[in-house]
Amino acid sequence: MAVKKGTMVRAIREQLENSLEAKASDSRFPSYIFESEGEILDVKGDYALVKFGKVPTPNIWLRMDQLEEFK
Repeated sequence: MAVKKGTMVRAIREQLENSLEAKASDSRFPSYIFESEGEILDVKGDYALVKFGKVPTPNIWLRMDQLEEFK
């Protein structure tokens, strides 16, 4: 998937669970990152900064292969 700023995405549960990122922090991810659309705010290397939801939630850096375009 070619991603750029402004692309609407969601996290892929199978890619995120048991990943290095999940093992390095709390592995209890909120359901909204899998169910709602998030907007890519920035891209650096293999990672994208994603803003989820309309309510105030923290932005999160995820690897590109852990994201899919929201349809």
